[in-house]
Amino acid sequence: MLWIIAALIASYLLGSIPTAYLFGKAKGIDIRKVGSGNIGATNAMRALGKGTGITVLLLDILKGFMAVVFLGDYFGDKPILWQVQNLRIIIGLCCICGHNWTIFLKFKGGKGIATSFGVLLGLALRLPGLNMVIGILILTWVIVFMLWRIVSLASIIAAIALPVSVILFRLPAILAVVSIILCIFVVIRHKSNFVRILQGKEPRLYFSKSGK
Repeated sequence: MLWIIAALIASYLLGSIPTAYLFGKAKGIDIRKVGSGNIGATNAMRALGKGTGITVLLLDILKGFMAVVFLGDYFGDKPILWQVQNLRIIIGLCCICGHNWTIFLKFKGGKGIATSFGVLLGLALRLPGLNMVIGILILTWVIVFMLWRIVSLASIIAAIALPVSVILFRLPAILAVVSIILCIFVVIRHKSNFVRILQGKEPRLYFSKSGK
């Protein structure tokens, strides 16, 4: 039981690393006070430049991936009560919670899209059936974004597609439950964005060739 607690705490702390906030501080900018105030990759891209935003995106994905793969491998070899596959899924969920409610910023974090994607990529290495789900999510996100150029809308629709896809492909029940939880996380974290979308006030994201 102690190994399980250690795994979950380690994953939460890894997810809690506020990547965008740290990059902003390095540039003398508190990202919580500019743009949308969110410490995710999209706001980092707007406030800190395209290059920094992409770096933040990749690092946030890496957090979720490392939690599932490396922490999962390490603690999966210990004498535990859960199946290793289930442990990886719960470890991933804890990492996402760390990103969304980071202990380092008074439990105010990002929206969890990139870190959730990293978790899914890590799980796909051990659960091949998840590859099709990831493909559907990427395709859904890209199509919605290309049509409306709104990151939050693409993220919300992709999040809704997650549990639907997991259930359709008959993946493990615990993954279906966690997928529903993640979908709820994303929708709740984007509630202000959803209001702006309905009002036609949500910013659209375009990439210029001369971007920072």
